[in-house]
Amino acid sequence: TVGFGGGSTYNALLILAETNYQLVPTIALICNVIVVTGGTIIFFKHKLIPWRLTVPLVLVSVPFAWLGGYTPINQLMFNTILGSSLLLAGLLMLIRHSEVLETAHWTETKLGLSCLLPVSACLGMLSGLVGIGGGIFFSPVLHLSKAAPSKNIAAFASFFILINSISGLIGQSMKHSGSQVWGELHAYTWLFFAVLIGGQIGSRLGVQVFRPEIVRRLTSVLVIYVGIRLIYMVLGTPH
Repeated sequence: TVGFGGGSTYNALLILAETNYQLVPTIALICNVIVVTGGTIIFFKHKLIPWRLTVPLVLVSVPFAWLGGYTPINQLMFNTILGSSLLLAGLLMLIRHSEVLETAHWTETKLGLSCLLPVSACLGMLSGLVGIGGGIFFSPVLHLSKAAPSKNIAAFASFFILINSISGLIGQSMKHSGSQVWGELHAYTWLFFAVLIGGQIGSRLGVQVFRPEIVRRLTSVLVIYVGIRLIYMVLGTPH
């Protein structure tokens, strides 16, 4: 309904359910892939993906998403990064972005595109590391810079989340290959069926019934709450 893969919300709910932190990114990334695949196909059929912008940004982000997934991380660092990311994501979800109808000229130049490449690399790394697809952060940047019309930004975000989630998953699977942690994943397979159904229902309700702004704000409250809770835990942890 909100229009993103849901990685921030999956992370929030999994943390509240006291899921093994090592499993959280993998579960969130799989859920991301399931939800955004359908949307990406629809955007592709309607020729809304801005390939000139998308291709270089995704090419830069993919290796970083893999690196993020493959990078070992302790629970304190995971909670710090995830808590900060969730807090920022929740605040961004509260912002109502104005529609972009025309692309700013500077974003179509090589210099303009070069300015977005470091952002793409950082969000790719974040995607693989904690399981947040990156679209929730990249969309506001693209809206503010008027990099593309709003519909094209939504299409870009969907494709960006899909590709980076897959790349991050590959890194996560390589990192946990042969470990006992990987064997715990089967207990959460029912979540994948849940998000498949929820994603289909949500996309239709967002168009026909609910106002996405209301759902976005309610979701942001949950995400902000968990972000603050994680940061509080970090601050209370002896160093």
